Amino acid sequence: MNFNLTALIVDSADLDGESAFWHHLLGGSLTETPTHHFLHVDGLPFIVIQDAPELPPQWPDGNAQQMHFDLATDEPATADQRVLAAGGRRLRPTDDIPATGAQGSRVYASPAGHPFCIRPA
Repeated sequence: MNFNLTALIVDSADLDGESAFWHHLLGGSLTETPTHHFLHVDGLPFIVIQDAPELPPQWPDGNAQQMHFDLATDEPATADQRVLAAGGRRLRPTDDIPATGAQGSRVYASPAGHPFCIRPA
């Protein structure tokens, strides 16, 4: 089983400003929805700016930096067991997300509590 990094998700209290910053810095093409902006730059995983109005980072003190990985695999059930065996934990039950198809994700936390998603490839 292999993982591919498909996206880096950036939570932001200023969806337009944050996506404009990354778009200006990295170039590429930007696709917008009301809650997510998707930046596609050749050679990089998608950078997804996600609306999170109540979670502005206050690094180094206060709220933690709010970013997470999306990983894709063709074996979600095996990935689930691998995450748990490595010390991760489920943040949402796995049965509420389809194990195949392009939609949905399984949400986990690393041992330190950092969220990440596993999506079907």
